Amino acid sequence: MAEDADVNSRAWLEVDLGALQRNYRNIAAAVSPCEVISVLKANAYGLGLEPVSASLIDAGCRYFGVAELREALRLASHPGVRVQILGAIFADEIPAAAAAGVILPCSDMETAEHISGAAVALGHPVRAHFLIDTGMGRLGVPLAEAAWFIRRAVQLPGVIWEGIYSHFPVAYRTGSDYTNGQIDAMRVLMSELESDGITFTWRHIANSDAINNFAASYAAPFNAVRAGINLHGSFDPEGNRLLTLDPVISLKTRLIAVRELEAGACIGYGCTYRLPRRMRVGTIPIGYADGVPMGVSNRGHVLVQNRACHVLGRVSMDYTTIALDVVPEAVSGDVVTCLGGTGPAAITPEHWATLKGSHAYDILCSVGPRVVRKYV
Repeated sequence: MAEDADVNSRAWLEVDLGALQRNYRNIAAAVSPCEVISVLKANAYGLGLEPVSASLIDAGCRYFGVAELREALRLASHPGVRVQILGAIFADEIPAAAAAGVILPCSDMETAEHISGAAVALGHPVRAHFLIDTGMGRLGVPLAEAAWFIRRAVQLPGVIWEGIYSHFPVAYRTGSDYTNGQIDAMRVLMSELESDGITFTWRHIANSDAINNFAASYAAPFNAVRAGINLHGSFDPEGNRLLTLDPVISLKTRLIAVRELEAGACIGYGCTYRLPRRMRVGTIPIGYADGVPMGVSNRGHVLVQNRACHVLGRVSMDYTTIALDVVPEAVSGDVVTCLGGTGPAAITPEHWATLKGSHAYDILCSVGPRVVRKYV
């Protein structure tokens, strides 16, 4: 059995914290003097919020973005760290978030009034950012109403309206007129508000895709960017890849069975593959419950001894069958790399995303809870 096998688990996700830190520093250098907001939604995209955030703090990060209150509270205890909820918040979550010093999102007057009420009740100011819908169509005050709304909201007591931000739906499309229009719209809005004496300490619109494709999104007047998928060494399949990034994850398991099967033998549910000849096949104890996409069925490969072994048949919940004809010396217990590896056969989240018809975010967030996370 290979030396790096984890004998305490059937499948494990190795997270290279050194690569994570290098990625953070490379992003920070590329967008300087902008601040990098490290986005750690969904348990740091499934990699583990606590170890990932601690590693990023060691690398110099002091600003984090999350999706919801529980994530924010897990980070808010770190001294000297700013934690911002980026999406939306329920009214009954505001008091706890305000008490913990979490930066709150706001895109309607009712929420603004609840934030103000929480600040007055606490007896100290609460920080908040205005979320503007410049074209995402998901959350935020509509652009046409933004100036009017902000002028009213800033009159409420107890709130430090320190920031304004928006989000891109198609920043992975290099040269997109739609994205450039959003950037221009935010500039116009901020200029209009500035003429009324309303300014913001933090101004951000760039996500990972925009960092690679739209330099204007992290040029003045913007002074922060939100980096998510790029931290993990992944890119959207479309668009430029401006940043130099290292892979952060490797998903591994072990051969649990090695067998010789006759020509014509069916493999997996639906009998979608029949062996064309007598073959040596292996079974690995990892499946779609662990994050292996159904899309790799009969199309993808894994690595045994860093050699590509094709997936045979349909991926099932707990097991996947692979061809071992290129590694006849493979035995039960050998380590199998499902994501990661080196050289031309290396498998990235983007590879799986292409087969699944998805994107790298989905691949990272789909790694199941029974896959042990290991930090190296």
